[in-house]
Amino acid sequence: MSIILFSALAFVSGCKNKENKKSQITISKDSLKTNNYVQIATGQYTLYDNDGNVLDAISESDSLYGQDANYLKGKKMSFTKNGNGTITDNNSGLMWQEIPTSEGFNWQDAKEYCENLELGGYDDWRMPSAKELFSISNFNSGWPYLDTNYFSLVNNEEVDKSEQYWSSNTYVGHTEEGGYNAAFGVNHATGHIKAYPAAAPDKEKDHKGPPPNRQPPPGQGEPPENGRPPQNGRPPQNGERPTGNPLLKHVRAVRGTVYGTNNFTDNKDGTISDNATGLMWTKGDSGKGLNWKDALVYAKNANIADYTDWRLPNVKELQGIVDYSFSPNAKDSKNKGPAIDPIFNCTPISNEAGTDDFGYYWTSTSAHFRSGEPYFYAWYVAFGMAVNNEGKDFHGAGAVRFDTKYEGGNLGEGGERTYNYVRLVRNIN
Repeated sequence: MSIILFSALAFVSGCKNKENKKSQITISKDSLKTNNYVQIATGQYTLYDNDGNVLDAISESDSLYGQDANYLKGKKMSFTKNGNGTITDNNSGLMWQEIPTSEGFNWQDAKEYCENLELGGYDDWRMPSAKELFSISNFNSGWPYLDTNYFSLVNNEEVDKSEQYWSSNTYVGHTEEGGYNAAFGVNHATGHIKAYPAAAPDKEKDHKGPPPNRQPPPGQGEPPENGRPPQNGRPPQNGERPTGNPLLKHVRAVRGTVYGTNNFTDNKDGTISDNATGLMWTKGDSGKGLNWKDALVYAKNANIADYTDWRLPNVKELQGIVDYSFSPNAKDSKNKGPAIDPIFNCTPISNEAGTDDFGYYWTSTSAHFRSGEPYFYAWYVAFGMAVNNEGKDFHGAGAVRFDTKYEGGNLGEGGERTYNYVRLVRNIN
């Protein structure tokens, strides 16, 4: 069923015209039902040693067995270009905006942009959740952590850290940069999830988007195969480098029923089943911090509730049990706690500032700091505050970052702990 609306904007993209100017855009009123909560693979098919070097194979008896690429859990990522400025995720069923606008937004303006968007004949667009936005992340190579054969970046020529995209999840805690007004976003260049300041300072609100001409990190700067040619000084067009305020972020709209809703059951045997994902989790954690290799060994040797097929979760699986309504430093007491459903137990810690907190949790997915460098690191999910070396919350509980795999290994982005906690997972069927 469809109706004819009047607007001044083109068929493929544009915001609703509130002045009811004439156009010939056909807007579908059909709802889009998604597949909640089908598990989607990370795309990491390569095995690495403790120093990030590529391994051809690892036997089950090896201490590094149990990596993401050993199990390849989740459905292989699959997308369809619809030819109208939209991309369909064939696993989740979500429909995505193919080319993000170059304009930068604070969080509220980004939300309104999505809700007012008319694209591909649809007007029921919305801002994606962090779980939805992270579901399209591709960890095969990184920089960018996105399949640019389907999804355009704002700048396809020089992939830099400004490829930051808002999610609908606000942060209930306090960050050093955003105070009690922060919201999570996914950085499609670096792969991270972080709580960013949700609004720019008043004096900077007239500017749009991240600053131009940021230099990419060493090893970056070569355009991908589908990169656009230089723009020869023209003003930024749709999908090109914006100008202005670095506190403003981008947004990629989505449509469809909500994807990523957990359905937990306490099995009363030290395990928790998620009936939405088909995954079973340990109710408790390792009880102490481990380096990455020891975390893999811990998983391989685990026998919990008479199950012996436990493993270290990949980064999408572990991010999939984050509950963004909790933080150890939440403003409201009812929201205080680790960023996970209270059905789970987390070992309390004292962080670098001596503050009561909760830990970081290893994943089986390796990471590198810059394109072309070895995969020295592995991703973790912060169920406690994601802090710097002084214990100040810069990234938010529920952030996704990476840590060096062993003590004395290559340092990366600061705030390294090396010894992180483990929550095991297995497939129910």
